[in-house]
Amino acid sequence: MRVLHFCKTYYPDSVGGIEQVIRQMCVGTGRLGVTNTVLSLSREKNLAPIAFEGHTVHRVPLDFELASNGCSVASFGALARLAREADVVHYHFPWPFADLAHFVARVRKPTVLTYHSDIVRQKKLLRLYQPLKQRFLRSVDAIVATSPNYMESSPVLGRYRDKTRIITYGLDQSTYPQPDPARLAYWRERVGPKFFLFVGVLRYYKGLHVLLEAVAGTNYPVVIVGSGPEEDRLKAQAQRLGLKTVLFVGAVGEDDKVALLTLCYALAFPSHLRSEAFGISLLEGAMYGKPMVSCDIGTGTTYINIDGETGLVAPPSDPRALRATLRTLWDNPDLAREMGACAAARFEEVFTASQMATSYNSLYQELVARRAATPGIAVPGHAAPAKAPD
Repeated sequence: MRVLHFCKTYYPDSVGGIEQVIRQMCVGTGRLGVTNTVLSLSREKNLAPIAFEGHTVHRVPLDFELASNGCSVASFGALARLAREADVVHYHFPWPFADLAHFVARVRKPTVLTYHSDIVRQKKLLRLYQPLKQRFLRSVDAIVATSPNYMESSPVLGRYRDKTRIITYGLDQSTYPQPDPARLAYWRERVGPKFFLFVGVLRYYKGLHVLLEAVAGTNYPVVIVGSGPEEDRLKAQAQRLGLKTVLFVGAVGEDDKVALLTLCYALAFPSHLRSEAFGISLLEGAMYGKPMVSCDIGTGTTYINIDGETGLVAPPSDPRALRATLRTLWDNPDLAREMGACAAARFEEVFTASQMATSYNSLYQELVARRAATPGIAVPGHAAPAKAPD
């Protein structure tokens, strides 16, 4: 089984939640005999193929971006060529350019689309994109929602229930480095023995401005890991509020991230908009047995963090309510330990990479078998029909 993933950006050019998910898909299904290839866009000059953790990464030049939508003319030919060599093409939504590339490249292989998130912010451009989006979603063979919460709350997914199934994200802790004693000692000295931790790209939907308001007037240490477009604004807000116990440490390597996940008292994940469809760093917190504080936005964050069981859930964009949840955990270490243990147990039950990989491998096999059994539809190694499916 040969699977081609087509995504906007990937390792080594960028590190984020979606990149981590695709990495875990490739590593996990690779152990089941799938040969994975990733095609992504890049700003780098040396674009030779890269062997990465058992799969191959092909990159094409990023020509320009429009409303965060990366575009590459070279990707049309690359997608057509690599799709011919694949048994299944796996797309990652939302990325409007991929919709266009799918039709320009005349992809004829069975197709899977992982629906990572609704498009929330670009409402005017969304109206222009709507016809292409609908045609693309109709054309793919299967759509994957990443949590039952998102399946139920997304108006887009509701239109395609007949071909949508739920496969949650999963992680494999063995792919993370072991905590390094030197890094543990460094961070323990720098941030102290008890702190809330946030990890992620500093984007508009992460709700960090709410977190800063929530800890104003308290002495709760908060460590914020990551960089991004909201960084300067958040630092200015922290200075304006006089937050002496909030530490922005910027983007860190995997060794440092693991050290901070190991040391932290609890994970704070205040995302307040539906652009946060799941929350990989929230899932990492569960994997490391940490209690979690998150907001109920009708997405996968509340599927990971069960209120009163694995942590506490607050209403979105409510600093006072968020402060109350932080205080409850901070003042009740026994409760925090119990919730952290429940988080780890739920992770093992629902969110392992092996479960995700098994589900995707079964889906790939099903789609190839279905295509082979359908007269007049191209199958791997056979001629493609002249007209693309609508």
